[in-house]
Amino acid sequence: MTGDRDVTRADAERQHLLPVWADPEVPEERLDAQGLSRRRLLRRTGLFGAGFAAASLVGPQPAAAQRTPAGDDPDLVYLVGDHHVHTVYSHDAKYTFSQQALRAAQFGLDWMVFTEHSNIGHADAGGALAERAEVLKARAENPRLLIFQGLEWYIPAAEHGTVFAAPGENEAEILRQFELAYDGKLLKRAEGGPAHPDTPGNEALAVEAIKWLAERKRTGFVDDVLVLANHPSRLGIDSPHELRAWRDADPDIMIGMEGAPGAQGAALPGRGAASVRGEYENKPSAQSWPGYPAEAYVTYGGFDWMTATVGGLWDALLSEGKLFSITSNSDNHRTVYDTWRNGDWPAGKNFDNTGKLPDPVDTGTPQPGSDLWPGQFSRTHVGVTKYGYREVMAGLRAGRVWVDHGQLIDGIDVRLVGASPRGAGTTLGGRLRVGRGQQVFLLVTITTASRPNYHGELPKLAHVDVIKGSVRAPAQDRDAWRAPDTRMVHSIDVGGRTGTYTLRIPVGRVTEPCYLRLRGSDGRRNGPGLLGRAIDPHGPIAHPPGDGDPWLDTWFYTNPIFVDVEP
Repeated sequence: MTGDRDVTRADAERQHLLPVWADPEVPEERLDAQGLSRRRLLRRTGLFGAGFAAASLVGPQPAAAQRTPAGDDPDLVYLVGDHHVHTVYSHDAKYTFSQQALRAAQFGLDWMVFTEHSNIGHADAGGALAERAEVLKARAENPRLLIFQGLEWYIPAAEHGTVFAAPGENEAEILRQFELAYDGKLLKRAEGGPAHPDTPGNEALAVEAIKWLAERKRTGFVDDVLVLANHPSRLGIDSPHELRAWRDADPDIMIGMEGAPGAQGAALPGRGAASVRGEYENKPSAQSWPGYPAEAYVTYGGFDWMTATVGGLWDALLSEGKLFSITSNSDNHRTVYDTWRNGDWPAGKNFDNTGKLPDPVDTGTPQPGSDLWPGQFSRTHVGVTKYGYREVMAGLRAGRVWVDHGQLIDGIDVRLVGASPRGAGTTLGGRLRVGRGQQVFLLVTITTASRPNYHGELPKLAHVDVIKGSVRAPAQDRDAWRAPDTRMVHSIDVGGRTGTYTLRIPVGRVTEPCYLRLRGSDGRRNGPGLLGRAIDPHGPIAHPPGDGDPWLDTWFYTNPIFVDVEP
């Protein structure tokens, strides 16, 4: 009997740790297209089967046997991840590293980043150095999951950001040094002090921080390091000129922002009459940038106003011809309907003098929460040609990214090509150079959802929209947030289509530099965009406060492709 119990436990652990696509015992005919493509990537890289666990640990990865066309059009497999997850080393979270990694693996993630909040207790206890053993333990427990160590940076003068480095000897040390030198919650050294976080001194400090990270990469202190802005519209304190300044400080380091925030369960009915997806329940404050409209402070289809508004701030950044990526993630602190609570403090102990919460306790009854588990609802898909940590970071930097909610689709492949579909092309994040007046086409291959999502329903994609914008010179007004030439130019009804199919969408003859990006939804909540029906006839809309079930309003977005025009 004891042996039977041990086998059952081992089987259960394997089931949680290995999604079906990564379990060699699951036959390929049972896999969806996305899972099959990822398994084939691992086979090509020699990282599947018996050698999978050892080969997926930190270290250089072998090259894939790929058929890679020249230019920006590689043969990609998309790895699914989440760059914003908290544990007991954050003052407002409750799960252990092991709990979060187990759930991430269970919900099919390939990579994730632990991002603990900085504050006095965290810093005094050693910060990232104190977390190091937990990160290594989580990696050992989940050998098929690429686990990065990161920090949620309190950006001086602004909101939060994810900072993370490639695994290596100094991956924790760089976070420790960065926290002590540049975290806005710890340092109040810039002019004006804590009551005035939007001072020029603090803004300059944020730019200096990004340049400091770039220098650490240049000198080889770490192999790679990336920064992304988190929930940028939530408080209205990430002004347009700050976003531009961060991007321009080093676009290879500061690569983008959360297109959709975490906390997607915040507005499930019953949580509160005023609750909004993403916990975007704040109004403008004295610290908010005054140029944002009132509409900027809520989400639309679960996406941040900057991303969801066609012709809005994301498009204004892209219209300068510079890549600025979007992501989606869980920001998991406390999962909705979960039964765990924070553990009890020993006498005389608290977060300020320990830097770590007590391990959680299972109560057996649902506890308050706003979040969904990593991979359960929000996913960031990164196109790679090899399997490994550095490959994920390279894919993020290159902009080979699309995001979805609720497992809306299994996969999407986007190519922009010239007049002949067999001609040279490029994919997400890339640039296509064409002659003036040349006809270009989007080739969009979609694989619809082939299995129920983690809410128990089979998602159905209703439409695919093409958004096009002109590329102009860098904005003279660094606080401009409008892209007046951007609009939705095509909408394709794909309701009822299943399996894998390719849309050949004519973009027209190109006479000036431009960019194209895609989005789509389940079609259940649409309406005129915030800048008018002529610009966006059926975009995402805000849900009524307190009634925002995320599973009933799901979207995907892709990163842009740029078109450069020869004279």
